[in-house]
Amino acid sequence: MPPPSLPVTLDCSLRHYGGEHPAHAHATHAQLLYALSGRMELEVDGHSAYVDTVTGLWIPAGTRHAYLAPPGAQMLVMDVVAPPCTALDKLRRFQVPRAASCPPQALAATERLQLLLDAPTLLPRRGVDVQALEAHIRGALHTPWPTARMAAWCHLSPQRFHARWLELTGRTPQQWLRQLRLDQAERLLARGRSLEASAADCGYASASALAYALRRDRGTGARALRRR
Repeated sequence: MPPPSLPVTLDCSLRHYGGEHPAHAHATHAQLLYALSGRMELEVDGHSAYVDTVTGLWIPAGTRHAYLAPPGAQMLVMDVVAPPCTALDKLRRFQVPRAASCPPQALAATERLQLLLDAPTLLPRRGVDVQALEAHIRGALHTPWPTARMAAWCHLSPQRFHARWLELTGRTPQQWLRQLRLDQAERLLARGRSLEASAADCGYASASALAYALRRDRGTGARALRRR
């Protein structure tokens, strides 16, 4: 897509959000946003939307929008002042290019804008709240978590959930879950909890299964962790 007609004024910044913000509109500039970490739920002209680390949103000037974000969400926000232009005057959901997944100082604003204008448009799709699902799983880590169960919690098919999770975390659901279990097991063992109790708390079938996973993936054992 060609760049918008000049003159264009760009203000690119990293902003930290948390909580709810009432509906408002920017009369003089369009706004482009996506997450560098976390996610944000939005209502745009009465329709629900979201942004995360792989899904961005172009909000035209004058478009009313409200948002809700968990504490600590980091959003890349670009305010764009430009003459009327088809590329900038329509609400658009786009796929965030990897080259644009960096803080403002790491990429020139004009280059970032061009990358985002050229990014593929995404059809509406159900969002996946990584932090919410992680908190839910942590509360029941001792139970089995097949991909189908994780997908059902997010109201997605296992195939779509697998693809979205890989996009968002860079790992398959089971790779991510394995690391979550091991991280928690290491913390418990470092606090002096027994190998058997740690295995049960973290969803391993036996103490030997946890011991094997620690050696294979972390190159350590229960005794070494307790000495830390």
